[in-house]
Amino acid sequence: MPKYLTAALYKFVSLPNFRDLQQPVLDACKKHHIKGTLLLAEEGINGTIAGLPDDIGGILHYLRTDPLFEGKFTDLEHKESYADEHPFYRMKVKLKKEIVTLGVPGVSPTKKVGTYVKPEDWNALISDPEVVLIDTRNDYEVDIGTFKGAIDPKTTTFREFPEYVAQHFDKTKHKKVAMFCTGGIRCEKASSYMMDQGFEEVYHLQGGILKYLETIPEAESLWQGECFVFDQRVAVKHNLQVGDFDQCYACRYPLSPEEMKSDKYEPGVSCPHCYDKVSAEKRARLKERQKQIQLAKMRGETHIGEAAEVLKKHKPRDAED
Repeated sequence: MPKYLTAALYKFVSLPNFRDLQQPVLDACKKHHIKGTLLLAEEGINGTIAGLPDDIGGILHYLRTDPLFEGKFTDLEHKESYADEHPFYRMKVKLKKEIVTLGVPGVSPTKKVGTYVKPEDWNALISDPEVVLIDTRNDYEVDIGTFKGAIDPKTTTFREFPEYVAQHFDKTKHKKVAMFCTGGIRCEKASSYMMDQGFEEVYHLQGGILKYLETIPEAESLWQGECFVFDQRVAVKHNLQVGDFDQCYACRYPLSPEEMKSDKYEPGVSCPHCYDKVSAEKRARLKERQKQIQLAKMRGETHIGEAAEVLKKHKPRDAED
C-alpha cells in the first residue's frame, strides 16, 4: 500500500483573524511532519497537504477541535489520495485575499451562497429543461470530461468567469442556474457571485464532480469522460479509479493515450497542444532537463526538475484560478 496520504480540503467560513492563525497552523503542521500548502483568507481555508496517515489524522483533528478555531472547522471535509513518495518538499501557510481567486471584491459564500445539491439529487436537477448547466472549470479540464448538456465557458482561469456571465447570461431570462466544478470550491464561490448579480435560483453540486463520481453508480451517471484532478493521478473515472490520461510536463495539458502516440509528443518536451508554441531555445532546455531527469532516475535519485512538476500537480485545490 502507498505510504503517504494526501488530503485536499477547503471550507468557506468567516475568519476575520486569519492572519493570527498563520504561525500556529504552520507550527502544528511541522509538529505532525506535514508538508504541502494551506491558504488562509478572511473567507476561509483551502489547501492540499500530505504525510503519513497518522500524521494527517493528527493535523485534521487539530483543525477540527483546537479552541483556537472556535469550532469553525468542526465539520471540515477532506478528500484523500495516496502516493508512494511524498508529493511535497516543504510546508507553507500563505495569507491570501481569497482562497480561490474570482477577483471580485466582496463576493464570498460566507455572505451569500446558492443552494447545495447532493450528488443523489443532481441528476434530477440537471435533467430539468429549465435549468442552465454551467461548468465553472478551465477549458483544459472540460476538454476531457463534463456533464451531459453542460455549457463550457471556455475560460482559461476562474477570474474570467464574471465576464463570461456578464456577456452570456441575463437574470430575467435564465431563471434556474446550476454549476459544478472538481471539488466544489469554484462552483460554490460562483454561486455566491451569481446571487450577488441578482440571479435568484442558483444551485451548485456539493462536493463537486469527485463526490458525484464516488457516489453515483456509473450506470446511472450523467457524467461523460474523465475528471481532471490536481495530483499525480491526472484524471479519474467513476468510483475515483485512475483514468487513462497523462499530463504534458511542458504545458501541463492533459493527454489522452491517442495524443501520446502523436509525433508531436515528446515526454517532458512537447505535446500536440504546445508543439507549435515551444521555441527552439525552450525545446533544447526542456530536452536537457528531461535527459537529467532520466539520468537521476537511473541513479535512484529525484531530479529537481521532476520534483517541481510533482509540486505543480499538487497545488491547493483549484488554486491555479
